[in-house]
Amino acid sequence: MEQQENIFLLKGKVQHYDWGGTDYLPELLQFENNGKQPCAEYWMGAHASAPSILICNSEERPLNELIKNDPGKFIGKKVQERFGELPYLLKILDVKKMLSIQVHPTKSEAEKGFDAEEKKGTPVNAANRNYKDRNHKPEVMIALSEFWLLHGFKTEEKIAQVLNEVEAFHPLQNIFKEKGTKGLYQHVMEMPQNEVNTMLLPLVKNILSNKASDKSKPEYWIQKLFAENKSEEPGDLDKGIFSIYFFNIVKAEKGEAIFQGAGLPHAYLEGQNVELMANSDNVLRGGLTSKYVDVPELLKHTSFEGIVPKALQPQLNKNEKIFNCPVPDFGISEITLGENETIQLQTGSLEILFVLEGDITVESGSKKIDAKRGEAIAVLPASDFRITSKTGNSVVYKAFVP
Repeated sequence: MEQQENIFLLKGKVQHYDWGGTDYLPELLQFENNGKQPCAEYWMGAHASAPSILICNSEERPLNELIKNDPGKFIGKKVQERFGELPYLLKILDVKKMLSIQVHPTKSEAEKGFDAEEKKGTPVNAANRNYKDRNHKPEVMIALSEFWLLHGFKTEEKIAQVLNEVEAFHPLQNIFKEKGTKGLYQHVMEMPQNEVNTMLLPLVKNILSNKASDKSKPEYWIQKLFAENKSEEPGDLDKGIFSIYFFNIVKAEKGEAIFQGAGLPHAYLEGQNVELMANSDNVLRGGLTSKYVDVPELLKHTSFEGIVPKALQPQLNKNEKIFNCPVPDFGISEITLGENETIQLQTGSLEILFVLEGDITVESGSKKIDAKRGEAIAVLPASDFRITSKTGNSVVYKAFVP
């Protein structure tokens, strides 16, 4: 590899989780999906389980290996000293089926949890393993369509209103008055399955007998849950149904960004987004899933503060909207260029550019790479480079370390 080369075509990896759609990613990335296999996520980064490939002198090289062999060149000295790896993972998501309710631990709690499970001898790939690594997993998403999600607890005032309006929840009112949001959530999550069924079955039967079309209401998502899980018997109701009522149901309009930090319970419900996260796979689940739910561990790491959801406000810099996130691991920006328009940039870390719309040319030194919709380019640290839009409007997402 020539020393002066610092821009490379990057090929990511499609993840075929069963909640993904069948059309969006194949169309965006321009590949055939004749078997209609679910295509949920497109990963761009150096995660060991699915590293991206860099095209270096017509040779394909895994990004994690390149970083391991020459960290100073590929991620830069500062990032290597602070993180020891590329600290972010960039993804494109197509959410067709609802995802499980999740909470991610803080970095210090992840370190403690990982070390404890290692000491106990729980295999990293075991179904009952909570901590896959020693890292936190904050994440930011930018909606590429109208995007729906559960995001944090409602305020206590709104939860009181829910408990009053939903007859099935009347028995929970005294617990909430005495113990607040945390006590209420702990009570329903620790409730024996037969009591869950007794409380929720009349509510669910009533919801399933009427067509719901308002996505801002829990009833719509409960109907969707049952439509997606055709095999689920009414006698085995998911405790995640409580969360659909107790969490904020949020609609992010196309272009809006939402940040989700450690401890904030959330679940993606429907739509497409760009997601940028810390390089971690630590997930504590809280329902809407058949996977392992460790209730005591979940309660230990969940933030019960009621929130009013807010979109992350970008900093505008000519053609670039920069979304500064409250973590040191990553930042993301959206670059929009008209035909033949150019933006001059400089990297402080390894940066990944993903072309969402249009055709662009990226130039650095004597190297020039053309990239079209669905393609990505990696730019090495300490590089001056420019992006030019070749046809019409081009939209590029840029992941970086601040």
